[in-house]
Amino acid sequence: MSLRHSYTLFAPIYDLALDRASRALRRDSLQRLPVQEGDVLLAGIGTGLDIPHLPPGPCYIGLDLTPAMLRKARRRSAGRDDIRLHLGDAMQLPYRDASFDAVVLHLILAVVPQPERLLAEAERVLRPGGHILIVDKFLRPGQRAPLRRLLNLITRHIATRTDVVLEDVLACCTHLHLKLDEPILARGWFRRIELRKVTGDE
Repeated sequence: MSLRHSYTLFAPIYDLALDRASRALRRDSLQRLPVQEGDVLLAGIGTGLDIPHLPPGPCYIGLDLTPAMLRKARRRSAGRDDIRLHLGDAMQLPYRDASFDAVVLHLILAVVPQPERLLAEAERVLRPGGHILIVDKFLRPGQRAPLRRLLNLITRHIATRTDVVLEDVLACCTHLHLKLDEPILARGWFRRIELRKVTGDE
């Protein structure tokens, strides 16, 4: 089942399943948004559960692969002229290099089939000195987690991966520096991550 197909099926119940559970995580992450103005990309915006927590000031672009999810995001963003929504693939972002001051990746790195490709794209479109905010579930390097790895054989084809190791994904991005890494849920399975894009001189 393709990602677009599965999330088209999930769209009617997505908010019911995730809104309450993820609300505080999204709010706390977006309170750390390090820009008061500029351009911010929300890759994998889904139904727009981040939108109520977006601080005023920046210009936001939300991108998602699934039209059914974006329709809900459009309703949620009604009345806000600082948000534009685009249909597109987060693993092949339709934006120029160094287009954004910050990128938000909430519950998307563990969803896409190639998280390394997504993070590399986020790095590409981020301006030097810009930040990436991540909330997601990650295994630690060398963590066995046999149940999660077994579960992944099923869930990766339906909704999400349960075997992603952030450090492995980050290894492909030579200009991203880890600024913050803190456990937030499920005994550290879910983590809040902040990355900063550095230049070769830093």
